[in-house]
Amino acid sequence: MMKNRELMDVALKAGEILLRSGAEIYRVEDTIRWICLGYNTECESFVLPTGIFISIKDNTGLEPLTSVKRISRRTVDLDRIDMVNSFSRQLHLRLFTYSEAIDELDRIEKRRQYSFFMRLISAGVASFVFTVLFKGSIYEGLASFLIGMLIFSAKELLSKTGLFQFFELLVSGLLAGALAVLSVFLFPEFRLFKIIIGSIMIFLPGVAITNSIKDALYGDIVASISRLGEALFTAAAVGAGVGIAVSLGLSWRF
Repeated sequence: MMKNRELMDVALKAGEILLRSGAEIYRVEDTIRWICLGYNTECESFVLPTGIFISIKDNTGLEPLTSVKRISRRTVDLDRIDMVNSFSRQLHLRLFTYSEAIDELDRIEKRRQYSFFMRLISAGVASFVFTVLFKGSIYEGLASFLIGMLIFSAKELLSKTGLFQFFELLVSGLLAGALAVLSVFLFPEFRLFKIIIGSIMIFLPGVAITNSIKDALYGDIVASISRLGEALFTAAAVGAGVGIAVSLGLSWRF
């Protein structure tokens, strides 16, 4: 049987992994509740896109234990979300010791992701597919394929420098617009907007917007507005970068 402090650490770590992986707010709160219920312990949690607050009632009758975790960076990893969900439900079949639970969460957190090469190719393929989907030609799709890989690489390099995310997206949009304009200069038959659409699609916050709507439907209004604001700022950063590059490129051309 875990002590309350240990149980709080496990619940907090599970919630942190979920939130960093792009899970919805209601899912994070529900998972924390399931973990605590597995050990017959009452808890309350309040989750925002940037932080987790957990309070567990102490069995001694003293003041409840409370902990806070700040979340700075988030991504999308549906496989990791599924693994944490499965972990929380396994606790109702077999109670883990503290070390077993932490080891399992560490394994999920450090699970090997796809290699950089695979993610790079996936970014290029996604750009190609969206260009063709929006009735671009195969050659325009190939241009988007190359641009998508280049801006994905640039975004990965920028993320390692510790710069704030808005700047990373602005530079990525700027690079996408500049390369799209360059491709049109080299091949005048290309349509600029078709290439741009496919190239920047990998950065558009579709999951964030979807989660914002789902959080609103579950009654998490504050979290929903926060996620929607984050999605709008993401789209604005990419759009601003593309707009600057296209404006400068076209004015230079003419």
